[in-house]
Amino acid sequence: MRPRAIVLLSGGLDSTTCLAWAQARYECTALSFMYGQRSSTELVAAKALAERSGVEHHIINIDLATLGGSALTDHSIDVPDHEQEGIPITYVPARNTIFLSYALAAAEVKQAQAIVIGINAVDYSGYPDCRPEFIDAFANMARLATKAGVEGQQLTFETPLLHLSKANIIRLGIEHGVDYSQTVSCYQADDQGRACGKCDSCRLRKQGFMDAGVEDPTRYVL
Repeated sequence: MRPRAIVLLSGGLDSTTCLAWAQARYECTALSFMYGQRSSTELVAAKALAERSGVEHHIINIDLATLGGSALTDHSIDVPDHEQEGIPITYVPARNTIFLSYALAAAEVKQAQAIVIGINAVDYSGYPDCRPEFIDAFANMARLATKAGVEGQQLTFETPLLHLSKANIIRLGIEHGVDYSQTVSCYQADDQGRACGKCDSCRLRKQGFMDAGVEDPTRYVL
């Protein structure tokens, strides 16, 4: 039997690349989150991607919108259409910590050997929970906080995109057969999953396709 991995799947470009990468190595279970985000069409994409990939898929409901503090969870805060200095307002407080905690629970239940997350420290928005130091600290906590860790069962945190440019992420995904037209990365995609083309996520995605020399298959509102 192949080893098992829990893959965090948002339905966007990075996480879909991670799923394809992980499927070449693991038996995968994908987790997605309805966390009160501004656009939920990414979850429609995640569900469809998981079905096409033939992986077990769970959508977990949590309500970070109750807390707010981010343009992605508080509709009174506009999503910026320009690059920001420092940590941008689209950062969702503790989001990856919370997501990885659910993945850790799933890994124990499924007796998985790995958790795969598509964080990136090159072409990214400057979020503190996308840094290698964060993953190292979480992995150390996981060894202390779980039955599996106490009993010496190894759990690997896989971050295959961590040091890749967006262009190289796209190239990696194409090598693994990813159809990026089926992914949704926009922070404020409309009900049809069409991207705004202006937010930070859209800008990074567009530039990535340009740098990779690949036609951008994204559906835009304009």
